[in-house]
Amino acid sequence: MTEKVKECKEQKAQDNINQQDLLGLEERYCSWGDTVHYAEKLNIFKSSEGSFLYDNQGTEFLDLQMWYSAVNFGYRNKQLNAALKKQIDILPQLACQYLHEEKILLAAKLAQKSERTFEEKGRIHFNVGGSSALEDSMKLVRNNTGRSLVFAFMGGYHGRTLAASAITSSFRYRERFGHFGDRAMFVPYPYCFRCPYDKKKDFCDFYCLKQFERLFETEYHAVVNKKNNKCEFSAFYVEAIQGTGGYIVPPQEYFSGLKDILDKYGILLVDDEIQMGFFRTGKFWSIEHFNVTPDIIVFGKALTNGLNPISGVWAKERLISPDVFPPGSTHATFSANPLGTAAGLAVMKLIEESDFATSVPRKGQYFLAQLKKLQKKYPQMGDVDGLGLALRIEICEKDGYTPNKELTDKIVNLGLSGNLNVGGKRRGLVLDVGGYYKNVFTLAPSFYITEKEIDLGVDLFEEALKTALKKS
Repeated sequence: MTEKVKECKEQKAQDNINQQDLLGLEERYCSWGDTVHYAEKLNIFKSSEGSFLYDNQGTEFLDLQMWYSAVNFGYRNKQLNAALKKQIDILPQLACQYLHEEKILLAAKLAQKSERTFEEKGRIHFNVGGSSALEDSMKLVRNNTGRSLVFAFMGGYHGRTLAASAITSSFRYRERFGHFGDRAMFVPYPYCFRCPYDKKKDFCDFYCLKQFERLFETEYHAVVNKKNNKCEFSAFYVEAIQGTGGYIVPPQEYFSGLKDILDKYGILLVDDEIQMGFFRTGKFWSIEHFNVTPDIIVFGKALTNGLNPISGVWAKERLISPDVFPPGSTHATFSANPLGTAAGLAVMKLIEESDFATSVPRKGQYFLAQLKKLQKKYPQMGDVDGLGLALRIEICEKDGYTPNKELTDKIVNLGLSGNLNVGGKRRGLVLDVGGYYKNVFTLAPSFYITEKEIDLGVDLFEEALKTALKKS
């Protein structure tokens, strides 16, 4: 048998491998340390387009989480895919110690956008994943303040590298690995539906903000030296809209009040936009909704529509100028790689040609209105809220408040089963779960989702909810 014939036979055997065999190989050879095995049913998807994923049997799954908001601009976006294909044939690889046009233009567009928005000059530093960019921001903070302790929010998620885990509030991410850096002081997020201080939003007068300010009243709160007002903490890491925490939208004036406190004590505001950036909430950066200027912004995910893991930071000039952050301050082999920067540049071009500032809020309002109609029928939908196309459904007991994780999990697995009968057709529904009690559906649909697809999503969700309630 010739080598070529052998290769062809091996390829044919590989092409014909059935799903059960694939799952058997996965069970034997793939690490279970990622998040795949969170799900009760393991799906193998074959193709995608627009807002939909398709499995090996051709079953259509409406995706309402779009790779944790990485694919904001839809699967197989022709304009973005074409830019990546073109780059593959021109300059697919280049060591990051050298320059290429796409890197410079992408950095310029991002910096110029932030300069117009915040009236503040800054620079862009690229990396690979969100956690890596987050760690670059920590280097910027420490380099400029000489301090390493930070504040972060309860419910906040900033990644799972060792340093990022230290400022992510979930203990389970650190439980088996310990601490390799300074842990954050975690502050309650303004989560009004489940106020940590048991207050009511309309009458609390920002009680949570006042509690944070109280930390600076005396040296015995271990934050500040009252003799000179020097603070031991260097930065406050925030998500303007909490992502994994459950797509929680804070009161409008919260962040401006927080920024006033931080500025008084020389504490930097670092805004994590990895999940909410690039118009997910209807604005380029979600922090724009709250009329404050961060000192550093961390971004990633949707910058390349999921086509390449490019991330980065924007920082004010005084924090990142060559004088204070010289060559070699930080580096990653694949940061600013040509394929990623070409995809990112295509995303920025797409944004400039589109009116997402209008279409995303309009579609979000329509989606939210349909969900609130459904909420009237099902008290188990305890809280329904959102900003732009970042929407949340908090699943509860019949009292509309007590968290119901069991019901949430049933709905997820029913969606992934691909057996939801809606419109005379068997379909699936892809949902993501977050929240403090893992009972919140965090919806992040494609920006190109149509009203018809939104209606389909609501119908599929209702079918899954009804079926899950029958089984409860």
